[in-house]
Amino acid sequence: MSLASPNTNVGVAKRGESGYNSFGQMKVNAQDHAREGWRMTMKSGLGSPQEVTTANVDTMMDLSDVDYDFKRVKFGDIVAGTVVRVSPRDILIDIGSKSEAFVDHVELEKMSADALGKINVGDRILAFVLRPPNRHGNVMLSLAKAQTERDWEEAEQLLKSEQAFEAQIAGFNKGGLIVRVGKVRGFVPATQLESLPARKESAENTDDNSDLAALVGKKLKLKIIELDRPRNRLILSERAALRDLRKTQRDKLLTELKEGDVLTGNVTSVTNFGVFVSLGGVDGLIHLSELAWGKIDNPSALVKVGDTVDVKVLGVDRERQRIALSLKRMQPEPWMTVEDRFKVGQLVTGTITKIAQFGAFARLDDKIEGLIHISELADRRVNTPRDVVKEGDTVTLRVIRVDAVRRRLGLSLKQAADENYTGVNEMPDDAWQQTESTK
Repeated sequence: MSLASPNTNVGVAKRGESGYNSFGQMKVNAQDHAREGWRMTMKSGLGSPQEVTTANVDTMMDLSDVDYDFKRVKFGDIVAGTVVRVSPRDILIDIGSKSEAFVDHVELEKMSADALGKINVGDRILAFVLRPPNRHGNVMLSLAKAQTERDWEEAEQLLKSEQAFEAQIAGFNKGGLIVRVGKVRGFVPATQLESLPARKESAENTDDNSDLAALVGKKLKLKIIELDRPRNRLILSERAALRDLRKTQRDKLLTELKEGDVLTGNVTSVTNFGVFVSLGGVDGLIHLSELAWGKIDNPSALVKVGDTVDVKVLGVDRERQRIALSLKRMQPEPWMTVEDRFKVGQLVTGTITKIAQFGAFARLDDKIEGLIHISELADRRVNTPRDVVKEGDTVTLRVIRVDAVRRRLGLSLKQAADENYTGVNEMPDDAWQQTESTK
């Protein structure tokens, strides 16, 4: 009795027909192999129709498909696996491959006992394929290179996102600082540092790297500005990171700041028209008129660069990114307490600050200025106030008028020595009108 294959009606191959390639050759798949094995078994008499069943064919088909379930790896792949065995001589990792995968013994020799002790059977771990399956079927892996590859990928993401991060300085050389981004070696040129004072370029200082050495071990805010993986080149900048940080702080401050807020800042610049104060990301200006309640001719006489000051916000221009500040308004306005501090008839000491045609101004306790009318300078006729006093003179004066509401303080030089002063105001009201144009 002849046995036939379940599919014996195979016709002549024609190009383009299903099951054949463009050259008329039969396409062979796993199912064809199984069926061919079934036919060969029948011909050799090793089986019978009762022994060779569909189940046998399916089993052979399953066996032929086993290889397709294994992971095929090549050099450079980053693979995830489960630790199967850990010993000082080898680490066996199941990466889903048909072949066994081991960590390179050279790497194990360099690994510390503490590092090795952190790897346990059952741990999920990433590894770099150093060598695909060899003739013995083994795959060689590296844990260190896998971590390095991951660190390069993270560095690339940091470069793309322009994100700043904090890193510890590992060392230095003549040109800058060395920093580790994971296992990747990065470099921060000295020109990209803000934590470094300005370096002198004179010959005697070219070999002095003490300023760089002082930063080793410290953490700096950095940003990746250049990455070239094939050349193993990673360049970072502190300046770029801090510039972005200041911008973020400035935007936040300008959004939240409002008139009347009190802030603490550092004086960054002193000019003839006012003082600039850093508020953390943005500078504000204290105009000359807002430095003190009294008259200030030279701001540097009041504050200097580096001083820490408390200021009040007068206004915020978010569109132009400008903040108006006041230093004097952190103290009560002197005129609010002038009637408590000065009484008519009281003797005071003043400094002549300005001379006008109608009289002279004198400053009391560096805050309040009063007017000595020309008629109150001397008992005799005075043609010009300069005949009696000059700027900078310190004189004893008598208070003859106090008007806190109108901010007027009348002083007299000639009545300072008059022990019989009656307290009668002899200073005419129209004398004050002349002072308005001089203030």
